[in-house]
Amino acid sequence: MFAVITDGSHQYRVSTGDELTIDYRKDSEPGQTIEFDRVLLANGGGASAIGQPVIEGATVTAEVVETEVKGPKLEIQKIRRRKNSRRHTGHRQKYTQIKVTEINVPGLEIVETPEEEPEEETPEPTPEPEAVEEEAAEEEASEEEASEEEASEEEAAEEEAAEEDAAEEEAAEEEDGGDDEEAADDDEESAEAKSDE
Repeated sequence: MFAVITDGSHQYRVSTGDELTIDYRKDSEPGQTIEFDRVLLANGGGASAIGQPVIEGATVTAEVVETEVKGPKLEIQKIRRRKNSRRHTGHRQKYTQIKVTEINVPGLEIVETPEEEPEEETPEPTPEPEAVEEEAAEEEASEEEASEEEASEEEAAEEEAAEEDAAEEEAAEEEDGGDDEEAADDDEESAEAKSDE
């Protein structure tokens, strides 16, 4: 339910519980009630009640929250060029803060809207301990398999490296053996040449 009221050449759309700032009321005090009788329009969920210009008998009651509330600061500066004339002033408008407590419009059709119930959050299903244990066992088994595969790959690489080293050593020994035989043949030839002499 809402209503449109006028106060101090301003129009306000208000509902019960709304807080707003209106023109400054010097004589008001916190907790004091203020009644607005210039209601231009009201609606309770059905057909609107429109005043011509105001609704007869309609009132909006509000409670003063704070007597004096200052608005934003306005700066006014006046300069006359080449005359060494400057004037700077400031201004903060005063307002009164109120809270709407009741809207009373005779003959207004009020349609009650059912309050939406908050949806209950469905808790996430917690996994059973057996399932958690099975998952942990599967993860451990997969980690062990991966480590075994890495170890077997390392062993195969080491075996290949050892075989290559052995083949290189055999080739080196064969070369060394051929050189020794040639050296022995040379020694025999030189010995036979000396004996002939």
